[in-house]
Amino acid sequence: MSQICKADEESFAQAKQIMARGGLVVMPTDTVYGIVCDPCNPEAIARIYEAKGRPQYKALQVIMASVDDLDALGLELPAPLNRLAAQFLPGAFSPIAVASEGSPLATVRVAPNGAHTQGIRVPNSVTALAMLRVTGPVAASSANRSGEQSAHCVQEAVESLGDAIDLYIDGGATAGHVASTVVAADPYGLDGIEILREGVIPAAVIRRAIHLNGGGLGA
Repeated sequence: MSQICKADEESFAQAKQIMARGGLVVMPTDTVYGIVCDPCNPEAIARIYEAKGRPQYKALQVIMASVDDLDALGLELPAPLNRLAAQFLPGAFSPIAVASEGSPLATVRVAPNGAHTQGIRVPNSVTALAMLRVTGPVAASSANRSGEQSAHCVQEAVESLGDAIDLYIDGGATAGHVASTVVAADPYGLDGIEILREGVIPAAVIRRAIHLNGGGLGA
């Protein structure tokens, strides 16, 4: 039987314990509610796909409290995504990182060019960041059945996913049903990027930021 708990330090600690055992948790972010688990546990990741009815070819994101977590996950943001991250993270920006051979993540995918890749995000939400500082990085997807509208309150997530989830964390309503903007580096693409999914941040804003101050957003 699922639990619904208010977002606080106690429920965050409970979420950490549940995920350590391979369980699933629903949490609020700055865009929509997400279903999350231990990103290094293949069985838990399989449970997310089963709970959502999500096609296996669709990758999961890894969300974290800070880009400082990238090194420990064996991830790196290629240019110009590193410069864009300096402006848009925390926020509704999901860059595709490159994973090293030693990455512990079970969510890494192999791109058509052979690169090992992982979508990442740092949500601009006090509640989400507080939880992630307790749990560490998590594998994530939107908290809804595949093809349905994303949940922007915990009740919508419960109605969609039911007892497939071990713990629902109620952090109040999110901003809406629109997810983050997913961007990959592409040396042959316009501005050196490819917009894989346009979400909260418009594609035009992303592209304009690449040229801000002559492209000097960071190393």
